[in-house]
Formats: sequence, C-alpha cells, structure tokens
Amino acid sequence: QVQLVESGGGLVQDGGSLRLSCAASGSLFRINVVGWYRQAPGNQRELVAAISSFGSTTYADSVKGRFTISRTNAENTVYLQMNSLKPEDTAVYYCNAKASGMEYWGKGTLVTVSS
Repeated sequence: QVQLVESGGGLVQDGGSLRLSCAASGSLFRINVVGWYRQAPGNQRELVAAISSFGSTTYADSVKGRFTISRTNAENTVYLQMNSLKPEDTAVYYCNAKASGMEYWGKGTLVTVSS
C-alpha cells in the first residue's frame, strides 16, 4: 500500500508560481513512477508530469518549460514547481504512484489561476 498526500495548491494570478508537494508513505520501495495529473471542470484527467525511480522525467507539451517535477528521496516527497501559470492551468492536481502493478491516487489539491 502507498498513501499520497498533496499540498501547496491555492489561488495565484496569471504569471505567478506555485509549488505542489506530494508526500508518500507506505511501501515506498515498490514505487516505479510518480506523476502529477490534473483535471479541470468538464475535462478528462490528464498527465502533467512524471518522474521515474531512475529520475527520468516526462512532461505534457502544454507545461514544458514552465513546470518542473523533482523528488527528494530523504523526504519521500515529489514536487511540482509551476512557473508562468496561466488561467488554463486551473484544475485539481492529483499525485499518482505506480507500484508493483497497482496505481494509487491522492485526494488532490486545487490550483486556481486568475486572469
């Protein structure tokens, strides 16, 4: 079992920055990939960024150059640094972990970007 808790969401103006955190606990050694997804009202959940246990990263085209995913093994935390935020980045952001063929989700944190 893996438990994920997101934090760091909030209200920010167009062009601003936020850093989201995903704190993981449980069977951490089983985790292969941790990703950030987002879901805006009326839209499907989409992958924003992901980082593997080897440190390789992937990003959605819409956030490349603006968002950075990173992790600290000591703190069992994955971060999503979001810069140059746009109103279209408004969504609930979810942390996801894939471990031993299972998938785990956090409850999400709301990011609102005002124009």
